[in-house]
Amino acid sequence: MKILVIATHPNIKESKVNKIWIEALKKENNITIRFLDEIYKENKMIDIEQEKKFLEKAERVVFQFPFYWYNMPALMREYFDKVFEYGWAYGPNGDALKEKEFLVALSIGAPEYSYMGGSYNNFTITELLRPLEATANALQMVYLPYFALFNTPRLSDDEVESSANRYIKHINNIDINHRKYLERLKKENKESSFIDL
Repeated sequence: MKILVIATHPNIKESKVNKIWIEALKKENNITIRFLDEIYKENKMIDIEQEKKFLEKAERVVFQFPFYWYNMPALMREYFDKVFEYGWAYGPNGDALKEKEFLVALSIGAPEYSYMGGSYNNFTITELLRPLEATANALQMVYLPYFALFNTPRLSDDEVESSANRYIKHINNIDINHRKYLERLKKENKESSFIDL
């Protein structure tokens, strides 16, 4: 599976998690990484046509970023605003990303229990990611279960390294696309039914 990771972090040198994730991703042959802060440093304009080419080649697109104020950093927002053009990504004839997979990968400073009703942040990550799920829907993409690492400032180096392995396993998992998983189950059931005869 061809996976494209669009990543951003406004302060990658100080990052405890995203830097390790990016280094781990670079070792994977089927994963292409677009680290926006490096590509578009010094206020360079996003190359819309080039970014579209990367998206068109991918089967699964992962958006990796630290969760800032219940949202994405500014450069990722700019990427969404500029690259997902009307008539290409959505609207009439806008089906360039149709049926491609959309996955969010987050590093989160607060502990997981703080993202639930009645706790500090009061909403779950699933609830807070609804705008991205709606975006995937508008783009006719298949929204997949997110990957999140919580409590990042308090994690040990071993825990961060371990999270990189879990992250790669998660984004390579074909079965997290429920459609493909159900298709596989149907195929297996048909084959086993045939054998039983």
